[in-house]
Amino acid sequence: MKKQITSVIEKHGRWYVAYIEEIPGVNTQGRTLAEVRRNLKEVLALVTEANRNLGSRVCIRRKL
Repeated sequence: MKKQITSVIEKHGRWYVAYIEEIPGVNTQGRTLAEVRRNLKEVLALVTEANRNLGSRVCIRRKL
């Protein structure tokens, strides 16, 4: 099942700032639109992986 998320990109001076509305902690910046989009994909992958790892540790603790 595919989920839809909302990315927001804003220009602040010389920088672009981007974040995902639905997932706290997924935010980044870049000097170009291409850079900020690449950074946003990378941080989304990192935060998703960290949340999965944290979730699996919580489940293991509850089983013990």
